[in-house]
Amino acid sequence: MSDALSKLFSPLIGGGGRNNKSSTDDNEETNPLVNNGTSEDRTPKKKRGVSFSDAENGDGDTTPPRRSTSGSAGEGGYGTAQPVQNGGMPPVAVVAEEVSNLPPMYATDGPGFFPEMDSDLIGSSPDGGEGGADAFQHLSLNRAHSLLRMQHLSMVEGDDGHGGVDGEEGQRPIRPSLQKTQSGFWEDAKNLTEGTIPQSIVVALCVGTVCGVAAFVYYSVLFYLLETIWHTIPEALVIDNWGENAYVAWIPIVGFGMAILTGLTVVFLGEPGDLAYTIKCVHEKAYISMNHVVPMVAASMFSILGGGSLGPEAPLVAICAALGGFVSRRVFKQRNRNVVRKHTLMGMAGALAAFFGSPLGGSLFALEVNSRFGVEYFEHTVEAIFCGEVCLVVFRGLSRLPIQSIWDIAEPKLASAGPLDVITGAFIGLLGAGVAACFSALHFKVMGVLGHFGLLDNSLAVWRALIGGSVVVILGMLIPHTMFWGEAEFQTIATMSPAADLEHIWPTSGLIGFEMDTGWKAFLVGVCKIVAISATVAGGYRGGFIFPFFAAGAAFGRALTSIIPGIPVQLACLCFAAGINVSITRTSLASSIILCYLSGEQQAMPGVLAASLVSLFATSYMPFIKVRRCALGQSFAVLTDKRTDLFNPLSCFVLFPFLILYNRPRSSVATLTAPSST
Repeated sequence: MSDALSKLFSPLIGGGGRNNKSSTDDNEETNPLVNNGTSEDRTPKKKRGVSFSDAENGDGDTTPPRRSTSGSAGEGGYGTAQPVQNGGMPPVAVVAEEVSNLPPMYATDGPGFFPEMDSDLIGSSPDGGEGGADAFQHLSLNRAHSLLRMQHLSMVEGDDGHGGVDGEEGQRPIRPSLQKTQSGFWEDAKNLTEGTIPQSIVVALCVGTVCGVAAFVYYSVLFYLLETIWHTIPEALVIDNWGENAYVAWIPIVGFGMAILTGLTVVFLGEPGDLAYTIKCVHEKAYISMNHVVPMVAASMFSILGGGSLGPEAPLVAICAALGGFVSRRVFKQRNRNVVRKHTLMGMAGALAAFFGSPLGGSLFALEVNSRFGVEYFEHTVEAIFCGEVCLVVFRGLSRLPIQSIWDIAEPKLASAGPLDVITGAFIGLLGAGVAACFSALHFKVMGVLGHFGLLDNSLAVWRALIGGSVVVILGMLIPHTMFWGEAEFQTIATMSPAADLEHIWPTSGLIGFEMDTGWKAFLVGVCKIVAISATVAGGYRGGFIFPFFAAGAAFGRALTSIIPGIPVQLACLCFAAGINVSITRTSLASSIILCYLSGEQQAMPGVLAASLVSLFATSYMPFIKVRRCALGQSFAVLTDKRTDLFNPLSCFVLFPFLILYNRPRSSVATLTAPSST
């Protein structure tokens, strides 16, 4: 292990690389982990700074936080003693040897362990690009040395090994990052000290209120336009003037019209962003710029009104995340990156809590979706959930919507759950993961074709939207169940009700009078819904694919029950929906809570959770949104080859240690960018 880690770290002290710089140049950074034998070289340059707060540049952006990495316990660093070798920092070989002996609880530390340090190092390759081999090595070495500092904490004179001290002489000064926890509640409330509980409460109330009002405005406008375009206008102009066979022409008229408006929005208002962009900003900048709000509102409105298989959840997340960061930076004048990120996550949690009507599930979704595996920013969980509660109250109070389940899949509801239900859920989750893998393969192939013809350029956004809109419109005319985002359609699909019960589309009969009344037709609806989602995303439409995947899962669940009638309908639909959605969004906990809450099937939770966890593990090496980071380690980002990720996860698992230990070339190391389609 020691030799392998030494091999990984060796480029940092060899001839060349980002850290092989002259220690006499004041304009360059000095690697604090390389000991050149002098005390001067062990001290970071002034450029790195010693402040725990961020500086702000001219455009309001926050610069990456820089922690002090030198000094003893009383000098304002991490408060750790210097390693004893040579009176200073240990050489890389010693770091590697020491890390190999660390306990497992430290050996698996991830980006969330020192979130500010990690976000500081991401994308800092020598050529200015994002990611890269040097950035990965630098990140690993810094984390390794940070762990050694924790281990050496017990070597401080007077430390009792449990964080305590032996007498006054051995007492260490309080670290600056912990000083805020030493004062009283009322003192912190009076000063609203940065990062304290009183400040979090006040900010959560403000962000929750602002985001609740914004969500109410967005929701009201969206549903007013949906009712007007798809029901009021046809009833006034079409029904009495067109022949009944011509009613179906209303679908392409609206569909293509909204596709053109979506493309024009991107061309003239600018890039709206998407879920991948929101996640990337959370990791790198900790906030989303407000100049994306207006394009996102317009593009997502036109996308949804055109019947695309994307919903308002992702636009609301982006909008409320931008508002949360704006309130933090402009109203409360916050500069610390981690604090701003917490307030941004509050906005995201508030949006989803209000939209789903489930404050716990929605808030957890906002936290889980940023990581491929686990919850990276777990320290912000409680504040985010509290903000979600506030936003839920504001939004539901203004819109006068009840806080209750919205689906009634079957009667009677499940009365209990047993071990067989858990096993069945795990099996269905594996099937859902397979469907998600097929969707990913299809979508990346479609994006590759569009990229080959240069249609991913925003200047051609109209043509791209028309291509995606064509697929959406054709499928909608043939199978009306595939239109829109699926929140209301889920009930019709899961209960196999007549197409006349579809809420948004008109005419509900479509071109051929399709009815989902058999298991085969249910499977067909599921396949077409998956295709519609891919076409909508590839066409440059903006929206969220949470409810669309739920609807597709309900269709596949009904198809499964026609083959195995002994499986409860509720369990089949919910577990299939969880399996597909978790494979793509990586939200195993939140998806389970949301599905069981919206359906009112609390006894289905064990099976649905089993489906979510199995699909999460089965697709661990199949990243769909590639800007995510893994809460268990940044090294998950090295797996980028789509063919390997999608079709040979076992090979990925076998090769994973070798990819870490032997430093593959730069071309095979992940960048932190994602296809604009996601």
